[in-house]
Amino acid sequence: MPGFKGFPEGRKRQVAIPALFFRELLPAINHLGELKVTLHVFWRLDQIEGSFRFVRWADLVQDPELTSWLDPDPSAAPDRLREALSRAVERGILLEANIDAPQETEQVYFLNSPKGRAALRAIASGRWRPLEGGTEGSPNFEEPINIFQLYEENIGPLTPLIADSLAEAEETYPPAWIEEAIGIAVQNNKRHWRYIVAILERWRREGKHGRKEKTEDRPDSEADRRRYVEGEFSDFIER
Repeated sequence: MPGFKGFPEGRKRQVAIPALFFRELLPAINHLGELKVTLHVFWRLDQIEGSFRFVRWADLVQDPELTSWLDPDPSAAPDRLREALSRAVERGILLEANIDAPQETEQVYFLNSPKGRAALRAIASGRWRPLEGGTEGSPNFEEPINIFQLYEENIGPLTPLIADSLAEAEETYPPAWIEEAIGIAVQNNKRHWRYIVAILERWRREGKHGRKEKTEDRPDSEADRRRYVEGEFSDFIER
């Protein structure tokens, strides 16, 4: 086996892979073909422009490098590819959609992300046909709020405990509430989950903006920000 000579000098293109893949999925994947195909799909999706990205079965099976990784026998490689994709779909890494085409039904694969799940719903309802007008398109629907991504981008890294708390909060509060509470925490520079929960609990008890909906009570007012920092939620804030 020839040894790897190392990465060359200079700035090289990076491929985005979610950190959650390394924490939860990589330890669980015990099939080499599934791992190779999953990483290849990450690489392919990273090459595509646009918000809603997917890969086609036809493109994967016609890629000589990918198929040779899976099986040196060209006649056996498609079956190995199908098995690897099925494993990735069963595990929940990828989402599969069957699209009716003029000649035959085509399979397309999305990453199991909020956008991927929303795309599948749009396809199932007939609101979007991704193979019309090119390999990438933009379905006309609202993307659901991903509170886990919001937390990582605005508050800090996800720990197993925080992830469990977020999942519980998602079942208890509307996602829009969680999004707004995170926004308030960022505005006040109080990036703590307990602080966010305290806001959500108050909204649950008293209503979103208090019992009486007044403009001055909305979270973007200075009085409201002072209430969160100096009032009931002060116990949850590190001075």
